[in-house]
Amino acid sequence: MNNVSTDTQEKPVLNSSPDGRLGIIPLLSTMEIGRKINDHLVGWRKQRVEDGLVSGTNGYVRDSFIITASTPRFGSGEGKGSIRETVRGDDLYILVDVCNYNVTYNIAGFENVMSPDDHYQDLKRVIAAACGKAHRINVIMPYLYEGRQQIRNGRESLDCANVLQELVNLGVENIITFDAHDPRVQNAIPLSGFESMTPTYQFIKNILRYNKDLKIDADHLMSISPDQGGMRRAIYIANVLGINMGMFYKRRDYTTMSNGEHPVIAHEFLGSDVEGKDIIIIDDMISSGDKVLETAQLLKRKKCRKVIICATFGIFTGGLSRFDDAYKRGLFDMLITTNLVYQPEELLQKPYYVNCDMSKYLALVIDTLNHDASLSLLLDPIDRIHKVVDKYNRGEKV
Repeated sequence: MNNVSTDTQEKPVLNSSPDGRLGIIPLLSTMEIGRKINDHLVGWRKQRVEDGLVSGTNGYVRDSFIITASTPRFGSGEGKGSIRETVRGDDLYILVDVCNYNVTYNIAGFENVMSPDDHYQDLKRVIAAACGKAHRINVIMPYLYEGRQQIRNGRESLDCANVLQELVNLGVENIITFDAHDPRVQNAIPLSGFESMTPTYQFIKNILRYNKDLKIDADHLMSISPDQGGMRRAIYIANVLGINMGMFYKRRDYTTMSNGEHPVIAHEFLGSDVEGKDIIIIDDMISSGDKVLETAQLLKRKKCRKVIICATFGIFTGGLSRFDDAYKRGLFDMLITTNLVYQPEELLQKPYYVNCDMSKYLALVIDTLNHDASLSLLLDPIDRIHKVVDKYNRGEKV
């Protein structure tokens, strides 16, 4: 399947003055998407000046908004952050992908793969390198570091809350993330900016673009959550599209423990009959893939027609062979994840895979925040979803 940018949302009207000169710092983990974001911003701002909407003074228009920064390592493996140009008075946006396992460094003759801990430390180093001279520092961390350790069960660390408080103490004003495992973790920093965004609009647009035979009504389409934790995503899609939703509940044996968790006795499905219907499985992330593939298999046993899997983050810790096998067996028809985290080239070449490019959306977020304008239109995509569904129903290209 073609991997194309599908986010053609309307750009918001930005009449306010920029909140400082715009600067983007993509760390090594986000270089590719950072360049795409920069290209969008450069083009939009040049067009505004040409149209006479803004004056273009004070660095509003530049050939590139990317600020050169580096995070070199000493032979011992220790690192430092370095910014190669002035950031005094700038509105900085630092991008980091803590899940990017394609970045390495040498230590004692060995090539070491950067872990999420390493990426987070580099983020803090670059923030420190700004030396407090920037007008405002914003962090775009699509996959929220330690977001899965957001609650405490017994004597455990409360890592995500600590991370958010540490970033705020370093001078970060806004933290932008996607599909936080539990958005309530923002209670750790109640007086600071925290936004957990979702790519629902982009998912729906990709689904409609590559599936010409869908009927968007309650009799033919359902959204499914693979567990109770993802119910809010399935409910949102169901409400917006006017379809039914369902979920799988894992019944566990709490009298025993295996590999650190209670074993699953059975998967109980809660929802209406799925026979003959097209299914959208929606989740925040695919780690090993066990959960979504097991859900797809159970739905196929219930004789659904088509299964489309959507996840914001495709980590694929167990590799792609299981997905290849499941696709050959007809367990699912399409897999959609975003480029908010690292995507290996092997994944991009799969016939069942669709890449949901989020670079334009992130550029819109940065542009809007830099103008100190409201993000409400970007946070709530209901109107845009309805527009693209109407176009689809009229047989127009989406």
